[in-house]
Amino acid sequence: MKTLMTGNDAIARGVYEYGISVAAAYPGTPSTEILENIVKYPEVYCQWSPNEKVAMEVGIGAAIAGARAIVTMKMVGVNVAADPLFTVAYTGTRAGLVLISADDPGMHSSQNEQDNRLYAAFAKIPLLEPSNSQEAKDMVGLAMEISEAFDTPVMLRITTRIAHSQSLVELKEPMERVVKPYEKDPRKYVMLPGHGRARRLIVEERMQKLATYSETVAVNYMEMKDPTVGVITSGISYQYVKEALPQASILKLGLTNPLPSGLIKEFAAKVNKLYVIEELEPYLEKEIRLLGIDVIGKELFPPYGELTVRMISEKVTGQNGIPLAKPFDSPFRPPVMCPGCPHRGMFYTFKQLKLVVSGDIGCYTLGTMAPLEAMDTCICMGASISGALGMEKAHPEMAEKMVAVIGDSTFLHSGVTGLMDVVYNGGHTTTVILDNSITAMTGHQENPSTGKTLMGQPAPQVDFVALCKALGVKRVTEVDPFDLANVKEVIKTEIAAPEPSVIIARRPCALIIKNTEKPLQVQDCTGCKMCLKLGCPALSFDEENKTALVDQALCTGCGLCINVCKFDALRKAGDA
Repeated sequence: MKTLMTGNDAIARGVYEYGISVAAAYPGTPSTEILENIVKYPEVYCQWSPNEKVAMEVGIGAAIAGARAIVTMKMVGVNVAADPLFTVAYTGTRAGLVLISADDPGMHSSQNEQDNRLYAAFAKIPLLEPSNSQEAKDMVGLAMEISEAFDTPVMLRITTRIAHSQSLVELKEPMERVVKPYEKDPRKYVMLPGHGRARRLIVEERMQKLATYSETVAVNYMEMKDPTVGVITSGISYQYVKEALPQASILKLGLTNPLPSGLIKEFAAKVNKLYVIEELEPYLEKEIRLLGIDVIGKELFPPYGELTVRMISEKVTGQNGIPLAKPFDSPFRPPVMCPGCPHRGMFYTFKQLKLVVSGDIGCYTLGTMAPLEAMDTCICMGASISGALGMEKAHPEMAEKMVAVIGDSTFLHSGVTGLMDVVYNGGHTTTVILDNSITAMTGHQENPSTGKTLMGQPAPQVDFVALCKALGVKRVTEVDPFDLANVKEVIKTEIAAPEPSVIIARRPCALIIKNTEKPLQVQDCTGCKMCLKLGCPALSFDEENKTALVDQALCTGCGLCINVCKFDALRKAGDA
């Protein structure tokens, strides 16, 4: 039976079909839906971990214990997980271990672009790249076979287009789940320097064996047509090449570390002009040039962003044979916090107080957009608190005009250590934890503070007040982010305190509570436009009649605009 599936759906199906028992992840677009689909298969234990490093270590532990395991994350998550990843490349595992790296060319939902094929080469582990959903599922099984045959973790690298595009997938019955009995082997799994030096040699031997294997593995193959033009490609780029250059000969690579040097040389000898077409870094191109083969690659194609069928056609043929779809008008919607978002009032207040805001990764990053424009930095998850401490150490007076802002899930991901650093190193930084009771930006995933696991089981909730106090913070205050007057006074008090402090702004995400308050109404508006400074998409302004307007379909009735209107023009339905 065949069915349409996204790449993420197909990977989850592969987990079910190929005997995987344990799955762990931290949510991050474009990888999030993999775990959300795995949880539909009760045969597989799956969990959200506090961060990617923890998820990687859970997968490693499961595989060493004898269970097939998979760990998923977006590409920047591999930065967090790199420490255990590089070491498990030495130790190997008893059962199969696969890491899914979901890269994001074009930065659709990421703070940077990175090509994690380079991580696989750096860590000296095999790398698989599917080009459609069927291959995404099948390569989960192949990755497990390679992992167990060569005693190595395997990276399966997808991109946003693979993760979220649909293609037909053939479904099969699942294989039996077998968990091997645990065997103690400290010389293999305890990475003392003496053990590590011995394992280092094994890594090199393994890569040589894998190089031989890559010459004959079925996912590396030639499609010979017109020998005038030959293309070496992998992943989603293969689909673009097939459409843009239907007559070209293609060497399609599915196992891209290590590369099949013999197959590449054989293919190069069969074509007149050889192109390497790949997104982001010249990963394939550099390796092929090291074989002494002259290729055309990044002199034509950019090392950033996504490729397109049209771009490939134009660059290779010099002609534009791909018609563009007729453009159509669509309403412009700038990125903005949702109506009723509890974060909005906090950023409105930050701007009023003219604070320096050291920001973080989450929905609240939109606090940098107009009209709020109340965020100064956003580097990576958890960097808000430690970055604020660095600012304070550079300019001590900044502590009195600065806050570090971080979400609840992000604080648990990598903010706890930053706050610990503030206390330990005598900082005065005020940290604001925006607790909306969920991991909102990636689609409402549970986390250790929500009281529920990915599999729907009840779980203890992290007590942020107790946690902050345990780290040594004496001043911890909870506020309602819709109570702007109190929020303003608390912030002014805490940033003036000559010691670390934490403000916990606690309100559930507007999208999970489904507020039933009636939308607000406008009466006798003076046209001051003060309410528009909140940046709420439910509010607009009628320039002709000089009055604010409330979109009844969007308004959640949160009442934040009532707090900022000085003329009582905004009120709840039925209020006098």
